[in-house]
Amino acid sequence: MITDIDENSLLDQVVPEFSDLISVLNSSVTDVVQREIKLVRNGKLESLLVRITLRTNEHETSEGYVITFEDVTDLVSAQRMAAWGDVARRIAHEIKNPLTPIQLTAERIKRKFAPKLGDDSDQLESMTSVIVRQTDELRRIVDEFSQFARMPEPDRQPFNFGEFLKGAVLLQESGQPSVNFKLDLPDEELLIDADASMIGRAVTNLLKNAGEAIEDFIELIPGYSGEIRVVAEGDDKTVTLMISDNGKGLPQDRSRLMEPYVTNRPSGTGLGLSIVLKTIEEHGGSFQLIDAQPFNREKTFGAKAIIKLPRLTQIKESSLNKGLT
Repeated sequence: MITDIDENSLLDQVVPEFSDLISVLNSSVTDVVQREIKLVRNGKLESLLVRITLRTNEHETSEGYVITFEDVTDLVSAQRMAAWGDVARRIAHEIKNPLTPIQLTAERIKRKFAPKLGDDSDQLESMTSVIVRQTDELRRIVDEFSQFARMPEPDRQPFNFGEFLKGAVLLQESGQPSVNFKLDLPDEELLIDADASMIGRAVTNLLKNAGEAIEDFIELIPGYSGEIRVVAEGDDKTVTLMISDNGKGLPQDRSRLMEPYVTNRPSGTGLGLSIVLKTIEEHGGSFQLIDAQPFNREKTFGAKAIIKLPRLTQIKESSLNKGLT
């Protein structure tokens, strides 16, 4: 976490975030202070539980400080995810129930009163259409809340991840005709034991995000050539999927990208990456986002998503057929 430290470096130069805690200790009547400190290094937020003790000699003269710290990043993240899950359940319950009556009422108003308004019927239809459209949008958001809050246990079945990726990319090519897709798969089979529908949603979400990042660039630079590269490879234990794009790239502050309800898009809910992370972790894998190296002669960095999943090395043919059905 902290490297290349010169032996003559001062603490406030190496870890300036600790300085305030030392000031608190010096102004306090106690010899020990403890606090959670947040550090941002290389775009990654880390939470440390820091304890600083004033060290004295036998004459009660101060000799310096003893500093101990523990990385509690994963613990804090898990607690935050659990809290957001509870919030999501409450929101889904409170909002979803009245949505259907609202939509049905708007449609009945349109059917009943539109014929009686004559020339003004178009205005009524426009108003009720807004209600119906916004109701559908709220339902979509609530469905995402519900998916995040009550993500099911994976129904694991063995399947060929490479063949699955071919279908996923083909589907996205039809939905994003302005983007050039490149798929690079090894000749060998990439077998994993996973819930195909859950992994499918995660991969589709990442491909969709990559396409949206390119769309944002195209709005700024008309005629821009968008490209998404999908590369899969495997070793003895792991299957690795890398999805790179040449879109607008990651924000400068990316420390909370994986947290629920954090998004850079006005129309986004901020749940997509959280669900991807949760899905991959449920399957015993890992997920990270980094800068993608510029494509061709471009100077801008896009985004690169990396998924690692456990690989199946031995499997019965009957089990594989069952997983693909």
